Amino acid sequence: MKPDILFISDLHISLEKTEITRRFLNFLQHRARQAQALYILGDLFDAWIGDDDNTPPNKTIKTALKTLTDSGTAVYLLQGNRDFLLGQRFCAETGITLLDEYAVIDLAGQPILLTHGDLLCTDDLPYQAFRVKSRSHAWQREVLSKPLWLRLLAARWYRLRSFWHKRKKSQDIMDVNQQTVIETLQRFRCQTLIHGHTHRPATHELRIDAGTAQRIVLSDWKKDSGECLCWNGQTFCRESL
Repeated sequence: MKPDILFISDLHISLEKTEITRRFLNFLQHRARQAQALYILGDLFDAWIGDDDNTPPNKTIKTALKTLTDSGTAVYLLQGNRDFLLGQRFCAETGITLLDEYAVIDLAGQPILLTHGDLLCTDDLPYQAFRVKSRSHAWQREVLSKPLWLRLLAARWYRLRSFWHKRKKSQDIMDVNQQTVIETLQRFRCQTLIHGHTHRPATHELRIDAGTAQRIVLSDWKKDSGECLCWNGQTFCRESL
């Protein structure tokens, strides 16, 4: 059995980001095939407006994911704040498994908590309010009922609005709330948390209930760099791609 388990997040794939798309396809064709499992912790796409969207490079990504899962590598995906409309049709077309917003997996007998990371940013109250609304079935049905061309235009507007809103927010508000992190680890009874979203790759040591814990933040992918976190059966290590 292939021992490695890989974790990635925040690729933000789009038509304009050709280098990231190229790097991801190469990753799927080579490094990911050597792994037992791949976990994608959200924001694989910069914007996902429905599983019926096969505009470039979406169809190519779907085909590459299906080739990977057919090769024997299990692929799991958590929805992020940019691709929360990914659904069961996408899963059926790619062979991946969709996970809940919090997921606990077992690594060498230790429970590991996975999430995208946006739920931990509880100081960003406007975003958290939007998140609650946008995850409702009624809101999603309304959005997905619109013609594809209209959803594509709306996605472009959303990305532009998000860019300007981020410029107005403090860096602290867009990072995780430490108390929320501690309470979340306690709730799921885990000592290790892996997430993305903040684009601040690091490993943080925590003290919880007189014990130690760690929060591993995954790297976002850029035009000239990419990274995955690898569990080799004994320890975590970061790999440049």
